[in-house]
Amino acid sequence: MADREIIQAAGAPPAIGPYSHAVRSGELLFCSGQIPLDAQSGELVGGDAPAQARRCLENLQAVCAEAGSSLSRALRLTIYMTDLGEFAAVNEVYASFFAQEPPARVTVGVAQLPKGAYVEIDAIVAL
Repeated sequence: MADREIIQAAGAPPAIGPYSHAVRSGELLFCSGQIPLDAQSGELVGGDAPAQARRCLENLQAVCAEAGSSLSRALRLTIYMTDLGEFAAVNEVYASFFAQEPPARVTVGVAQLPKGAYVEIDAIVAL
């Protein structure tokens, strides 16, 4: 496929499976889900869901930057949470990244996430 470019971001943690950080196609960037891993150590960080959501969004920001875009240009995000009781607290962190014109969003409660994370977030971003 000619209109498909793989993005691997030096500022994001290495993938923990057979996937790319993102794929650029045309004017869209499809970002894989990010869990709250430290980019240098690859270790899980953040003791609670809000702290983990912040790291997920920071990791996504690094992926967007590598592709020449910004998380502020996100069209849609999906948040996966193991405890929807933390929804309001995660929302506060999320709102700090999208103060103006937030993207479309889905939040899904899940039984489990990789490495025991509480939060995972993926994104579709305009380039």
